[in-house]
Amino acid sequence: MLKVNTDVLAELIDQDEVMFATLHKNQVVKSGEKVAGTRVIPLFVREEIVTKAEEVLKKDTLIEVLPLKPFKVGLVTTGSEVYSGIIKDEFGPVLKRKFSNLGSTVVKQLFSDDDEDMIADCIRELLDEGVDMIGVTGGMSVDPDDKTPTGIRKAGGEIVLYGAPVLPGAMFLLAYIGKIPVVGLPGCVMYSKTSIFDLIVPRILAGETPTREDIKKLAHGGLCRSCEGCSYPNCGYGKTC
Repeated sequence: MLKVNTDVLAELIDQDEVMFATLHKNQVVKSGEKVAGTRVIPLFVREEIVTKAEEVLKKDTLIEVLPLKPFKVGLVTTGSEVYSGIIKDEFGPVLKRKFSNLGSTVVKQLFSDDDEDMIADCIRELLDEGVDMIGVTGGMSVDPDDKTPTGIRKAGGEIVLYGAPVLPGAMFLLAYIGKIPVVGLPGCVMYSKTSIFDLIVPRILAGETPTREDIKKLAHGGLCRSCEGCSYPNCGYGKTC
């Protein structure tokens, strides 16, 4: 997970003869990828310019690359049609692949009817299993029959935010039960290559505790588009980059 201290960056390049360019922060990068580049603009600069740049960089860390922790993930898949076997679960395989790509493992998946008590019981069972994160799928819209948010609350979830300024992913929910993050994942996560999942889940795996303010800030750049040919198709910035 790439972290960039934008305050330090702004102060560094405030000297017109120094440039420093980075990738967008809060995206997953791989070993060997270039994350930043720097140079002086003219052929040479005065020594005091270099000294000032060094002083700025001593104030705080400019760039960090945080490792993603390998989480044990539990899934609760809700929905009467899936629970009764009328339709096949498509969410589980997608999430298992997505978490695997981030270095984590789905250790158990439970299925629940559209019943808040059953959803809560499934969440508690996964907590007893010792998972590091719980993903709950289905029942995340505003339909009165959707019981997922209530089930998460009944299991002891403290809601950080229900509804994110991201498309696709507006019906996202983030809660915590103690220190265990619970993410309510809308259907778009199953169908869209880039969604709220790709903007928030890696930050949790990197050890962050996203706040309501953090998620609200995603509104600027939160229209996710996978750009054809882009080296960073899951950055979340799409063509706004």
